[in-house]
Amino acid sequence: MRDLHLPGRSPVYAENGMCATSHPLAAKVAIQTLEAGGNAVDAAIAGAVLLGIAEPQMTGIGGDCFALIASPDGTVTALNGSGRAPRALDAEALRDRGLSAMPLSDAAAVTVPGAIDGFCRLSEDFGSAGLAMSLAPAIHYAEAGIPVGDRVAFDWALDAGTLTGAARRHYLVDGAIPTPGTVFRAPAQADVLRRIAMDGRDAFYEGEIAEDMVDSLRALGGTHTLDDFAACKAEYTTPVSGQYGGYDLVEHPPNGQGATAILLANILAHFDIAGMDPRGAERAHIEAEAAKLAYDARNRFMADADYVTRMGHMLSPETAEALAKLIEPNRVLPDARAASGAVHKDTIYITVVDKDRMAVSLIYSIFHGFGSGLASDKFGILFQNRGAGFTLERGHPNEAAGGKRPMHTIIPGLLKHAGRVVAPFGVMGGAYQPTGHARFVSNLVDFGMTPQAAIDAPRSFADGSVLNVERGYSSDVRQTLAELGHTVQVPEVPLGGAQTILLREDGVLEGGSDPRKDGCALGY
Repeated sequence: MRDLHLPGRSPVYAENGMCATSHPLAAKVAIQTLEAGGNAVDAAIAGAVLLGIAEPQMTGIGGDCFALIASPDGTVTALNGSGRAPRALDAEALRDRGLSAMPLSDAAAVTVPGAIDGFCRLSEDFGSAGLAMSLAPAIHYAEAGIPVGDRVAFDWALDAGTLTGAARRHYLVDGAIPTPGTVFRAPAQADVLRRIAMDGRDAFYEGEIAEDMVDSLRALGGTHTLDDFAACKAEYTTPVSGQYGGYDLVEHPPNGQGATAILLANILAHFDIAGMDPRGAERAHIEAEAAKLAYDARNRFMADADYVTRMGHMLSPETAEALAKLIEPNRVLPDARAASGAVHKDTIYITVVDKDRMAVSLIYSIFHGFGSGLASDKFGILFQNRGAGFTLERGHPNEAAGGKRPMHTIIPGLLKHAGRVVAPFGVMGGAYQPTGHARFVSNLVDFGMTPQAAIDAPRSFADGSVLNVERGYSSDVRQTLAELGHTVQVPEVPLGGAQTILLREDGVLEGGSDPRKDGCALGY
């Protein structure tokens, strides 16, 4: 139990069903969907789509989704709801523009939004109540409006500078950045969702809505066509997994970066993490060095699944062992990429569990804050900038190309033990996510923390040459890390936002939700 004298959150307990996500209204409509007879998939879709109205800087129907669906028998299915680049995208043409990296706020970075096809497919194949029921709450609130929460307002102000053209008209309120409590409405999106509820994915990927997206993108210099949108198709894939402390860490396969989390956990398994201070400099240092090496592997090998040839290498215990040997306890690796060369030579999150113990781990994103900052003219569909996940390096497996999926940062996670689903979980936060997954699992396994305590614990993240260390660490820890050679900074924005539901052996559900966000866990 937490110290009740101190600020904090208690876990949420329930028996029938539960949702944990980053906005309380989304958690509420998910629970209402369960109470009305829907299952975990119906509820997850309801909550996720609503989050596009409650947190439009984070997600929306112009984005992508990934999901892990665990059936009551423990079988886990992965759904890849990420879209592809338009067929006419050409890396050489981008290099001819003088670009050495993919632009962030450019139509070239806009991939076809895959989330809607993913939601429609999940509803049809795994849902029980129908798509219209799942979309009804978002349709209502898109028209009626949702008061902007504190964290959402903070992010809105931080990211609103990326909005241009039609996006400013649709995502500012009377031309201004909304402050906490301001009601945000998106009536044009209500119209889009109503059409999808009636006619399914074709209403989005063909006809007037698709024409609005394509015409808007082409006016912005994009190469997108109606055929690109009509061809969008979510796909079921096989999850990847690794072990940590007797638990199976189940992740989404490429083009997601789930294998990075597994590799990072495999590296950490070579150290006595449980013998370290969970809030100490030693653990933060080892984790930072391991993350640098795991992310280097990601940057070398992760891409569209059709182009990945080194998945076995990333998941191999021998690879993790060799990388672990490169880490020195008393100093920083001067160049992780150079050091690991010999070894490598050959976004929102929602989780729902229902009364039958189907569990859904779903992440849904537009990548950067407000995505590309571009939106369709008529319906105000905010376009993701997932194409920024491509590289322009010639010959790289993740080189930008038409019809190809970029490497994705968003990864839903799930823990199993002895074949039983223990906890769907996710940690939002872009590139931080694999580190967040490994740290969450380590907090549970190595230190016996409750799910809520594991989420509350302070975080650090080696982001390139900088080690971001949250204020939850002491100044002594930051000083020690600097003395080891880290370039330490306190990040402007807290690292990530996590949600989880623990399926206890006694049948009770235990939910945890990140205080870094506005959301909560709710059950009934």
